[in-house]
Amino acid sequence: MIEQNNPFIVEQIAKRNKNGERFEYIALSALMICIAFLTFFLYTLIKDGLPAFKQAYVKVEFTLSQEIIKNPYSAVSSQLRPLVSRAWLRNLPARVKNDKIEIGQSVSYWALSSSQTDQYIKENYNKLTDNQKNLVDDMVKNGLIKQQFNGLFFKTGDSKIPESAGLLSAAIGTIMTMLVTMSLALPLGVATAIYLEEFAKDNKFTQFIEININNLNAVPSILFGLLGLAVFINIFGVPRSSPLVGGMTLALMSLPVIIVSSRSALRAVPATIRQAGFGLGLTKLQIVKDHVLPLAMPGILTGSIIALAQAMGETAPLMIVGMIAFVPDAPETITQAATVMPAQIFTWSGMPERMYVEKTSAGILVLLTIMLVLNSVAIYLRKKFQRKW
Repeated sequence: MIEQNNPFIVEQIAKRNKNGERFEYIALSALMICIAFLTFFLYTLIKDGLPAFKQAYVKVEFTLSQEIIKNPYSAVSSQLRPLVSRAWLRNLPARVKNDKIEIGQSVSYWALSSSQTDQYIKENYNKLTDNQKNLVDDMVKNGLIKQQFNGLFFKTGDSKIPESAGLLSAAIGTIMTMLVTMSLALPLGVATAIYLEEFAKDNKFTQFIEININNLNAVPSILFGLLGLAVFINIFGVPRSSPLVGGMTLALMSLPVIIVSSRSALRAVPATIRQAGFGLGLTKLQIVKDHVLPLAMPGILTGSIIALAQAMGETAPLMIVGMIAFVPDAPETITQAATVMPAQIFTWSGMPERMYVEKTSAGILVLLTIMLVLNSVAIYLRKKFQRKW
């Protein structure tokens, strides 16, 4: 009764406040759901990916002979052979040659284990027989099988043998592709932003360009791959599957982001800087080159790094230009066939062997780490060099 006679209590305001509280709870619930999904995603990646950074090794002892050089599989007994990697046995002649082992000399190596042995030790699905499992258990107890850091994951390229597959060729291909992308997209994007923001007149032509640049941000990335295939490969004859064509394609995709972010950075520089330059008798070019551009450079670098980090995670356009091919060896030039880390991860995800599951998650962890580092660098540069006017 008192509330009904109170002139300071309005029923509509109370209803609005309840609706506001309800909306706040809904927004908070949505945030918690997103955090839960992200936590589950990271947990799954870490749980499946961390075991890939450890690999089982089997101790192998033999006396070098001509038979072993001709047939390296004879270096181990038929009982032990399924536990040792075929890739390691295949490279045994080159290994003993590099180590300068002579005929008749007894040697001992820690050989790379097969994927089935490694998965059994990690308590994952495997195809070892009961006798082979008992043999592995006995060797583990006697110290003849051990787990150690999987350096091959970072030192070797792709392989059809899962235990010897690594990221080296994909990582080098990614670096080469990003270098081509950066060398093309950064100067072209910054130069375009400077022209549109500082020199171009406001007319229908420049408005048409601005509309198209903004629209290109919404174009699916796979269409840039089709453009790269049609123009760079079919018309200009750029080598397919090479870092050159991949970098050129990603440069096209990165240009709109770099242009928009660079224009925003240039626009953030106060007009008084330009007016002071004109007052001192400087030309438009001198003002932009010596004053406006250096002040806008932190924002330009931030946008460029974010654009390149986004391009590094792209797979669809590179699949179209052929950079998803099986490339076991690292490229030496930008015109040789190569693959990139996202395409390599995509290839591993379709492999039937259980070991590729953990390699896929490990590759995603490496790629996420690189992208987080790039974004952290962008945030650091923005905070360090940002000026408040």
